Amino acid sequence: MCLAPIWTQKHETAKRLAQRIKTILDVAKSKGYRSGENPVTEIRDARVLPPVKIKTRHHDAMLWRDVPAFFDVLKTREAMAAKALTCTLLTAARTSEVLHMIWQEVDFDHRLLTVPGDRMKGGEDHRIPLTDEMLVILDPLRCLKSKFVFEGQKRHQPLSNMSMLMLLRRIGLKDVTVHGFRSSFRTWAAEAANAPRELAEAALAHQIGNEVERAYARSDLLDRRRKLMERWSQFVTGANGSVLKMERS
Repeated sequence: MCLAPIWTQKHETAKRLAQRIKTILDVAKSKGYRSGENPVTEIRDARVLPPVKIKTRHHDAMLWRDVPAFFDVLKTREAMAAKALTCTLLTAARTSEVLHMIWQEVDFDHRLLTVPGDRMKGGEDHRIPLTDEMLVILDPLRCLKSKFVFEGQKRHQPLSNMSMLMLLRRIGLKDVTVHGFRSSFRTWAAEAANAPRELAEAALAHQIGNEVERAYARSDLLDRRRKLMERWSQFVTGANGSVLKMERS
């Protein structure tokens, strides 16, 4: 059995391999090349392979108390990656939501960024209130007249997915990820801002509750989230935080 040697050591690879084998055998059966039950299904149903407990690995995150000190370093940098990372930090958005942001999604009059559902993990539009600190980053970039807010090295193309992570490494942060700043925000919201769970989760565009609860919870709590994001921006840009050992060059 080709799955057995890697089932526990490389479980994710083994699962993908099993699914592909199952698909191939199903197609072969539909075309008349084989008959009988799919052996992958039989192995799964018979529980021939041992159960594997997967340990969830979270993105490495900066302690929320250290974020203002990091911001002090970040604001000294003029590169586009630094501007994108600053926006990511202040909005608590996902990397892709920031890097692929286009100007049509930014409403300066109503101070809103609306990420369309086809770019959201949950498949639904997500409105992000824009604070003064966020607008300081976004407004000057309009003069570039690019399709993307954070343009990469090629005209009308976004920054690469690795640009912000590489910036963190150049600054000297080896154990922090860009996505981890969402965790920094979430912990701050709970420990420092005392934000209700539903409010903090809405700010991160997380779905909470079951389908029935979500069906009745039609509001995205925008007004309350605006106040929360203003507090987050003020904390990030106004406090000193803990002293971090980071390169400024």
